[in-house]
Amino acid sequence: MTISERAHELAIAAAQAAADKKAQDITIIDVGDQLAITDAFVLAAAPNERQVLAIVDAVEESLLDLPEKAKPVRREGERGGRWVLLDYVDIVVHVQHTEEREFYGLDRLWKDCPTIPFVDRDLVEADASGSAAAE
Repeated sequence: MTISERAHELAIAAAQAAADKKAQDITIIDVGDQLAITDAFVLAAAPNERQVLAIVDAVEESLLDLPEKAKPVRREGERGGRWVLLDYVDIVVHVQHTEEREFYGLDRLWKDCPTIPFVDRDLVEADASGSAAAE
């Protein structure tokens, strides 16, 4: 795994922000061995343009709230709301409409790269509280 600690922190925070806005199919791919320009891709999908933009806004806000604030150096695709790219240098966040996610298949394109586990903390907390209630 070649991802830096900073990139890992950003990727997990971005993935959680996307999950908080009900993003689907969230994946973090370690592309550091294949690309010199970034360490990781964060991929997320949404069923409509409005939700794509809401996820993008949530990711930006979340990364600005980190102790070492992170701002994207580049933001592309916002006008159409079908595929928005946020470039944070250490990570690149791709928020795609579900149709674009399936069509372009970034997961398939980078299938030889390792993925970084991400578990939505809200699901973990809900599962933990459900287990506690059952006891």
